[in-house]
Amino acid sequence: MKQRTPSFRQLLAKCLASLPVLLALPTLGYSATAAATFTSTEQLIGATESFLEQATTEYLQRSEIQGRHEIRVNRLDPRLRLPLCDQPLSTTLESPAQPLGRVTTRVRCDGSAPWTVFVPAEVRLYRPVVVLTRPLKRMSVVKATDLSMVERDIGQLGQNFLTDPTQAIGKKLTRQLGSDQILLSTHLQVAEVIRRGDQVVISARGGNVNVRMPGEALTDGAPGEQINVRNLRSQRVVRARVVGPGQVEVPM
Repeated sequence: MKQRTPSFRQLLAKCLASLPVLLALPTLGYSATAAATFTSTEQLIGATESFLEQATTEYLQRSEIQGRHEIRVNRLDPRLRLPLCDQPLSTTLESPAQPLGRVTTRVRCDGSAPWTVFVPAEVRLYRPVVVLTRPLKRMSVVKATDLSMVERDIGQLGQNFLTDPTQAIGKKLTRQLGSDQILLSTHLQVAEVIRRGDQVVISARGGNVNVRMPGEALTDGAPGEQINVRNLRSQRVVRARVVGPGQVEVPM
């Protein structure tokens, strides 16, 4: 016996009959009821941002540091499933000791279903710092025209950056640096103010006596350094401390 092919109307009726069942199926990957039982990544990020904002503000006030800061919390895995905490979340700084640069916070739930998660973030602190306006070679003496003040993130610079151009003017570079380079104290050394062969004035002081005599520098010297100097009157070689350009001092 030949089987009859269902008509269009029969197929349509069959589809309509199954429609309520299809609409009743839950959406895969989401359940409003299930979502309400978990701590969202937005809550974790919010707790981290609030904690770092307070910690950074207190640190800057305590250290008397002037500058503006920005907080950026890394994205968290949206698949993270932590039970909804029935207590306020507790957030502490895991590392480093100060809230600057790349940091890690510990977010903890001390409720009936305790858990701990580590949230990475970055605290950027912007301050005006000294930078070079042009490339300079090693041993170049820094001039005022070589420097400018530019706002930069100092979170990764440690404590060696300069905040005043006078800290660098007149000093020599210990290495070659490029234009727009942030100048650090480790890039500088005191420049010699006396060169070998320079004519100098030797001062000998003791009590109320101050004797001055002509001399010749036998070595280069920066302020505060001890150099060899020949007394041009006696031709004796003495050790003298550099006190300034063309000026050395010996004890009496």
